[in-house]
Amino acid sequence: MPEALSLKIGATGVRGVVGESLTPQVVTAYAAAFGTYCGAGPIVVGTDTRPSGEMLKQAAISGLLSVGCAPVDLGIAPSPVLQHFVRASGAFGGVSVTSGHQPPEWNALRFFGPSGIVLRPNQAAELTDLYHQGAYPRVPAEAIAGVRRDETATARHRETVLRHVNVERIRGRRFKLVADCANGAGSSATRELLEALGCDLVMLNAEPGAEPPAKHLGELAEAVRTGGANLGFAQDPDADRVALVDESGEMLDEGCTVALCVRHGLRRWGGPVVVNVATSRMIDDLAAEAGAEVVRTKVGESHVVEAMLARGAAIGGEENGGVIAAAINPCRDSFVAMALVLEALADEGGTLSDMRATMPVYAVARTVLEFQPREVPPAMRRLQRLYEGNVTSLLDGVTAAWPDRWLQARPSSTQPVVRVSAEADTAAAAEALLHEAAECLQPPR
Repeated sequence: MPEALSLKIGATGVRGVVGESLTPQVVTAYAAAFGTYCGAGPIVVGTDTRPSGEMLKQAAISGLLSVGCAPVDLGIAPSPVLQHFVRASGAFGGVSVTSGHQPPEWNALRFFGPSGIVLRPNQAAELTDLYHQGAYPRVPAEAIAGVRRDETATARHRETVLRHVNVERIRGRRFKLVADCANGAGSSATRELLEALGCDLVMLNAEPGAEPPAKHLGELAEAVRTGGANLGFAQDPDADRVALVDESGEMLDEGCTVALCVRHGLRRWGGPVVVNVATSRMIDDLAAEAGAEVVRTKVGESHVVEAMLARGAAIGGEENGGVIAAAINPCRDSFVAMALVLEALADEGGTLSDMRATMPVYAVARTVLEFQPREVPPAMRRLQRLYEGNVTSLLDGVTAAWPDRWLQARPSSTQPVVRVSAEADTAAAAEALLHEAAECLQPPR
């Protein structure tokens, strides 16, 4: 039954293959459950640029209307823009129709509370219970609210970002940039933000709805190198994460985006720093230099944001290029990340490669191993036994550390896989550690 297997319900929302498991009927029911959970008030709805977005957005709006909510339609909206608008407008919640980096046949609903923060696991569990019970208080025809379209969300978000960085200092550098928006939801907003920061800008793959480009980003690296740009930005389709290309065309690991922003954030706001367990140990080195504490959480935006708010942390993020600056927008936000990187470069006066050269350097190796769910617990136990004495955390999978290397293995919450990352002083050492862990994790033959 492929339909059942491809529908994924979890703390991050509900996702599936459109037309197989994620149907308009499922979306309408889930949106009705969410409207019941939030209450009869304004609910913000937006979508990324994948082909199924408009259909599923309309299905979500229908479900919300059926339980007395008043949908606010943002149209195509990057996730961080939608999250900012939920909070700024006083809405009861938000729904983003987006599946991030997954193939175009997939789509998903992500749910946000009135603070614009993705639902916490216990809140997501309550919503899932409502969905399965199917008992939504439908309203009569005369109580159905209208749908309001709002075109101000991107500008309001941009104004917030600009208010939190030194715009004049950034403009003074007159950066020449290349931005690859993956033909995603952030295309227009990226142009508008970077032009407001006085940048000379070349846009790649900035046609919302067109086929996303290949993941290797060779076109971006070539455009930066041959065009004499200061740096390049590579955004994901829903614009909550960004990677960097330096002036020579070298692609920096996504973890460098977070590390650069964390160092800059520590200088501006101080600590502590909150990151997930899979984020580079560069963060620990940078925090130690600043005399700041590092708090690590489970993987997932909600875990990081919740800990940041609880600990009063201004800066943090996740290893995939998801920078979170709680004072600006308490969620993964590629626009915030781009502005902070440019501000750091303007403050330090050099190139991106100069700035990277002042950071800790680790070689990174990663792999993804397919697992049946029943195989995951014994695999984690085998790895824990292998590294007994060096295990530093069992918060989310297994984390082990040595003076010169570090490894993290965790089961995915959305796919039947285990993700393994290794860092070491050299590429050979990182690959060796990754290979050793992968051999241990595989079921005995």
